[in-house]
Amino acid sequence: VQLQASGGGLVQPGGSLRLSCAASGSILGYNAMAWYRQAPGKQRELVAEITYGGSTNYADSVKGRFTMSRDNTANTVHLQMNSLKPEDTAVYYCNAKRVVVGTPFTYWGQGTLVTVSS
Repeated sequence: VQLQASGGGLVQPGGSLRLSCAASGSILGYNAMAWYRQAPGKQRELVAEITYGGSTNYADSVKGRFTMSRDNTANTVHLQMNSLKPEDTAVYYCNAKRVVVGTPFTYWGQGTLVTVSS
């Protein structure tokens, strides 16, 4: 399983970025896919998640600003980030979860750096 994240970069406060995560296989094979982030000196935290059924969940800090979506044909999930704030600066990681015969498996992408600064 490979998860390839892309789309990070430097953006000014109030700007937008779109992250993408391409999976090596069908994303419909996962129970959920998610974006996490880790800022310097902080623990990794869940940003957004999309379940197999298409339901989405967001951290309170990004609700109304970030939108997670998926393209089943392209085996890709996206994170549209609007109204970015300096506190959104972090390395963003793509994550996939799968349960096989009751055993949970978690997969991580390599991370993409988002820097929000003027």
